[in-house]
Amino acid sequence: MALELVPTRQVVPPDDGRSAHRLGDYARASRDFSWETARRWLAGAPNGGRNIAYEAVDRHAEGDGAQRVAVAYRDATGRPRELTYADARRVTNQFANLLQSLGVAPGEVVASLAGHTVDVVVATIGALKNASVCVALHPCLDPIEIRRRLALARARVLVTTPELYHHVVAHMSPPYLDHVLVTGASTDHVTGAGDSVETHDLRTSLPRMDEDFDIPPTDPDSAALVHFTSGTTGVAKGAVHSHEAVVAYHATAAYALDVTADDVYWCTSHPAEVGGLPYSVIAPLTHGATVVLEDVAGDPRRLYEVVQERRVSVLCTTPSVLARAERAGMGAARAYDVSSLRFVASLGGQLPPALVTWGQEALGRVVHDMWWQTETGVIAISNFASMDVRPGSMGRPVPGVTVGLMTDDADELVSPDDVVIDPDQVGELVVRTDLPSLFIGYLDDYESYDASFAAGWYRTGDLVRRDHDGYYWYVGRGSRGYVTPA
Repeated sequence: MALELVPTRQVVPPDDGRSAHRLGDYARASRDFSWETARRWLAGAPNGGRNIAYEAVDRHAEGDGAQRVAVAYRDATGRPRELTYADARRVTNQFANLLQSLGVAPGEVVASLAGHTVDVVVATIGALKNASVCVALHPCLDPIEIRRRLALARARVLVTTPELYHHVVAHMSPPYLDHVLVTGASTDHVTGAGDSVETHDLRTSLPRMDEDFDIPPTDPDSAALVHFTSGTTGVAKGAVHSHEAVVAYHATAAYALDVTADDVYWCTSHPAEVGGLPYSVIAPLTHGATVVLEDVAGDPRRLYEVVQERRVSVLCTTPSVLARAERAGMGAARAYDVSSLRFVASLGGQLPPALVTWGQEALGRVVHDMWWQTETGVIAISNFASMDVRPGSMGRPVPGVTVGLMTDDADELVSPDDVVIDPDQVGELVVRTDLPSLFIGYLDDYESYDASFAAGWYRTGDLVRRDHDGYYWYVGRGSRGYVTPA
């Protein structure tokens, strides 16, 4: 369905003074930015290369940020708990050592099947320290699809809850799977591919592991994360991203989400949903922020409740969550104190223009719509904190992300000159391949991967238009090779 366009001159001014934001002068930042400079904003792995886990946790734990809160979550009884960066380093070291004790090698896949919990964070960061590859699976997936994704990823280890283990995993026989780490008391075993799959109680196994771990030299171009596409245009594909992607996670969290070390950051999406592991966990941690792990659970009042209780300052959510909150009425919003919020972003689909301005009334902040795709790995186009917001628009390209429009109607390669078109003409959105977070392959689908590129550009398949002021507007989906506006 096509976007309901609003006049391009309709704007909503920034929430605060422009000088207060990470991205002040957009034109200068876009002109002067280089990915080589962005790489120097991070530390690099201590033993060589680049490792996402080190940039997200250990470099803070080794410095002044050791006692800052890294993760705010709830334990099994529902009580609020916290992990400092020092705590996070210690427990993820133990998880990495547990993987090594199980014989899990760098490059092998560790999957998680659980809610938005601290166990998923620990498993992800710990596996990345071991240079293993991480994939998060949503517990609401059909069991057949869960098995398919585990098999496609060739996952050797699965981290899951006792409930999901007994109701879902125990009835599967995924090939390649050797170990199930259960986040609670469970010592049953599950049979897979004819062999016994060992189960381990993570609550008792983890504390026995050494608290020190040396991150091995990590090739920046080696696989780190697998994100599955939504599957709306076919069978969900597993897009693979490298450790080098953390450079783009860090930069875009600063520019698009305005994240700082002083922020309490909450992404309402599950790590397997829109935004994925980068924006639910990794990107804010690279800035030394506090990441909140809470589930909205379909209750619109829960959005306000968590913001009030956790004093959330940066909220990253979805149009569906915001729409539910809007339908609950202003009475629900006014029952809570959400004055801690200073920035609100929306990912995961078109944000209706009315919700942009609704945010001002209900949340005290304009909602900033943004565009990302599983394959790009990061927010590529954004409405920024320091700039006017155009309701209904995706925004403008994030500094460092080069985008354009392609209008060819034949399945042929095009030259870069073919990308630039007149304002307001509809074309396929394309992204320059120098973006560090751009996917490096699809699992077992080389043909689709190769078909995604043309002459140094990644073809997104999304149809957009660009107005006279450089703002992009979503129009619909199109098949590669022939542009068909929705």
